[in-house]
Amino acid sequence: MVNRAHFVILVLVYRLLVPLSAEPDQTRESYVVYMGGGGGAGAGVEEEAARAMHMEMLTSVAPAGDDQGRAAAALTQSYHHAFQGFAAELTEAEAAALSGHERVVSVFRDRALELHTTRSWDFLDVQSGLRSDRLGRRASGDVIIGIVDTGVWPESASFSDAGMGPVPARWRGVCMEGPDFKKSSCNKKLIGARYYSSQPGSASSSSAAGAVTATGGSPRDAVGHGTHTASTAAGAVVPGAGYYGLARGAAKGGAPASRVAVYKACSLGGCASSAVLKAIDDAVGDGVDVVSISIGMSSAFQSDFLADPIALGAFHAHQRGVLVVCSGGNDGPNPYTVVNSAPWILTVAASSIDRSFHSTIVLGNGTLVKGIAINFSNQSITGGQYPLVFGPQVAGRYTPVSEASNCYPGSLDAQKAAGKIVVCVGTDPMVSRRVKKLVAEGAGASGLVLIDDAEKAVPFVAGGFPFSQVATDAGAQILEYINSTKNPTAVILPTEDAKDDKPAPVVASFSARGPGGLTEAILKPDLMAPGVSILAATIPTADKEDVPAGKNPSPFAIKSGTSMACPHVAGAAAFVKSAHPGWSPSMIRSALMTTATTRNNLGQAVASSTGAAATGHDMGAGEISPLRALSPGLVFDTTTRDYLNFLCYYGYKEQLVRKLAGAGAAGAAFACPRGAPSPDLIASGVNYPSISVPRLLAGRTATVSRVAMNVGPPNATYAAAVEAPPGLAVKVSPERLVFSSRWTTAAYQVSFEIAGAGAGASKGYVHGAVTWSDGAHSVRTPFAVNVI
Repeated sequence: MVNRAHFVILVLVYRLLVPLSAEPDQTRESYVVYMGGGGGAGAGVEEEAARAMHMEMLTSVAPAGDDQGRAAAALTQSYHHAFQGFAAELTEAEAAALSGHERVVSVFRDRALELHTTRSWDFLDVQSGLRSDRLGRRASGDVIIGIVDTGVWPESASFSDAGMGPVPARWRGVCMEGPDFKKSSCNKKLIGARYYSSQPGSASSSSAAGAVTATGGSPRDAVGHGTHTASTAAGAVVPGAGYYGLARGAAKGGAPASRVAVYKACSLGGCASSAVLKAIDDAVGDGVDVVSISIGMSSAFQSDFLADPIALGAFHAHQRGVLVVCSGGNDGPNPYTVVNSAPWILTVAASSIDRSFHSTIVLGNGTLVKGIAINFSNQSITGGQYPLVFGPQVAGRYTPVSEASNCYPGSLDAQKAAGKIVVCVGTDPMVSRRVKKLVAEGAGASGLVLIDDAEKAVPFVAGGFPFSQVATDAGAQILEYINSTKNPTAVILPTEDAKDDKPAPVVASFSARGPGGLTEAILKPDLMAPGVSILAATIPTADKEDVPAGKNPSPFAIKSGTSMACPHVAGAAAFVKSAHPGWSPSMIRSALMTTATTRNNLGQAVASSTGAAATGHDMGAGEISPLRALSPGLVFDTTTRDYLNFLCYYGYKEQLVRKLAGAGAAGAAFACPRGAPSPDLIASGVNYPSISVPRLLAGRTATVSRVAMNVGPPNATYAAAVEAPPGLAVKVSPERLVFSSRWTTAAYQVSFEIAGAGAGASKGYVHGAVTWSDGAHSVRTPFAVNVI
């Protein structure tokens, strides 16, 4: 028989071991409540009125007895410029209740997004083959670029307003103050700065890991990422810039005459979805022309379009005439890794430029092995050699060979490794280059040679520690020398930069690849731009471990990533916008895409990091050529109606699509096209500057329609030329387009079918292009066709 004491103990143990699932979870998390487009109640109204409406909705789902004070405390963001919605601290039950509200389109958790982290502009000008001084004079006027990132270092010379005119009268933004940021930190170049208190936090007793927490702060950049991207897009010309003597020259942004407004929605830990959405909403309300966003979700956890804060914000920005440019992500080179792939976003891949950073390894037998890295080694040929060892030769006791060869943390014996140059391999991707460097440095090694083909073209910044990365063939040469010599030695020389590197551009290994994970009917990425070893402004206190001994922190940094490629395109878009202020966001995107180059500085096809010819899934339409984009000849104007049709074809219900469009005339009158939902109709239903056919079956024909607009001279006639892969029959009808005047349009169709019996057709995706030419302009639209 169990007495009362035993019973109480059993109950307590049971409650510890088994959660009371019958009780509702009262844990509060940050959620975003998205309520669709403008035009209805609460959209475009004053902030206080919007907040009052949002608190009323929160009060309606709160438990009985909760007052409006708790609703006010729960509300963290109100969106009211370009679209409706809010962010709030909710229980799961409250979130579920709100998702059923008649005004609500979607409710999703406020997740943390990732940061996708001079000569590049000169390289792009050279690749265009045009005179930048002549065409550049066509670009004038005040264009405002909004940068959603980690903030800004306003004292940087890249944000000098010397020679700039008054701030545009249409600007409605603010310069928010903080403990280390004053209104005087803004000027006629840096015209606006905002920050958002919601930032990704860490695990605590009251919140899950990665939860979003409220913090204080200011628009000042504490990471360096935002300052780098902002100066890349629109930094002023800074003569004599460089990184401790490397990459010396004039640093400048793509649109140095443009204004910059920064929206600090990110920290070192990432970016809160609610803050990013608020930043886009504010940027549109403030009056920016282009928004640059070098952040996004992981390719492994992509969200539905209506639960993706960047996709939602970008859609409504497009409705208001604002172009949103986003990085495609750094999860390459595998396919299906590109993110920010909504059709109304300009998605950017990353490429190399014609500058590389060599760190040569001199073996004891006099052999020179060329490596890649940025280091400020104090080793030299005349300064003496250092013992050279392979990781397993200096491994700790009981350490597996595989761990020591990969420089795992704790794998090297400090007594054995001290004073030696250690050679490690990169066969385990879980151990980054920075970790390997810290392991070798912590073991007292005199240097590290990394043998790894991954990211071999992307130099690692090692500061004063001697470091060099070599490919597997060169690595085999080094290991053979170690095995053939009783006392192998080497030195790692400090980095030298080499210009006019060939071939360039090359698609970066890290650059995310298509097809898109959410839909393959839109070819993504859209464009490629420089994203490897980009010199731009930074915060002078960033990455202290990378500062060479005896040197002050550099005001410039060399960074790589699609984060760096994105502001190149944003700057190029601003450049085109300044020359054509009346063009829509999709017209500017079209101009950049159809004039992009697919040839490198050897006159050959641009290659991927694997050495194979790059395809549309690697580089989109190709490398941007901003000067050519000023005069594209024809453009493809993708309208909001196209995007709404896309959502219908994708599978969203008409009622939801109407809410997204807004309660105005466009939303009220909208009806999904016949045949929706049908993903197969997306390719023809969206007037995009590229073509993607997700399925082409033998014996079937896939036909895609497009409408081109003449933005060149009147009385123009364009003839079509087709680049078709073997085994694919491609027909364009009509083969000639005639335009009597400017701004007129002409429609055509492109039909795809497997040629003959299909014997020459490859399975899977094949790539080609249709190019329209009038003798002065070449308008290239790439295509990707999946042969089933």
